Amino acid sequence: MRSAPLLALALLITAFRAPAATDLPPPPPHADGQALWKIVHGKCVPDQETAGQPAPCVKVDLSGGEAKGYAVLKDIHGAEQYLVMPTLDITGIEDSRLLEPSDPNWFAHAWAAKTFVDARIGRTTPRDWMAVSVNSLYGRSQDLLHLHVDCLTPVARTAIDALAPTLGKSWSAKPFEVVGHRYLAMRMEGDVPAADPFLLLAKGVPGARAQMGAWTLVMAGVEVRGRPGFVLLAGRADPLQGEGASGEILQDHDCALAHGG
Repeated sequence: MRSAPLLALALLITAFRAPAATDLPPPPPHADGQALWKIVHGKCVPDQETAGQPAPCVKVDLSGGEAKGYAVLKDIHGAEQYLVMPTLDITGIEDSRLLEPSDPNWFAHAWAAKTFVDARIGRTTPRDWMAVSVNSLYGRSQDLLHLHVDCLTPVARTAIDALAPTLGKSWSAKPFEVVGHRYLAMRMEGDVPAADPFLLLAKGVPGARAQMGAWTLVMAGVEVRGRPGFVLLAGRADPLQGEGASGEILQDHDCALAHGG
């Protein structure tokens, strides 16, 4: 008889062949795509510099200068969701500056912002409840890099927990279907993300560097055999087939895991 984790893996995760690279259509227009930039650059940073209070953000870190700084903002959607954004005008996953060796590890900053989510929930949540996601150029509405920090959906958590022990430290040869969407997957060890997921995608997946804007990344906390780590998922957009590559879909902005749902 199959164990519960393996049964969940069989039901929720199915291996597929990697889709062939195709030409991509122009990205959709983002009608109010500068809204986050106006908040970060026009309000949070000036308020931090002049008053030491980063309102409406909850944190602005300029210790490395504005070019390497970041802001943390409570998103208007969801009870506990936070966004982590650069204080430099990096547009999104397609921005080549993310692949410079000196660029900050934005996923590390975003994982550290889990403490803000925990504070709103009222306790420290298990690491395998939480994830950080970045949507593709086709699956987002804003043109400032923003990392979503929030809970996983219960079904995504079950699928990722089951997948984690099967993964190695390099990208899978084939994508897996996780809750209806295809992702390449790998595992990272450690309590915090030491490696930069943007660089792991660009260097480790053939063709990704040339079309970074087509990709979404999800970094989910896991614990495998008592050791903390992460599962990193990378999905590619296929707009003509209705796949916008929005990894945020694996997150639950009502956090049913924390509220008994």
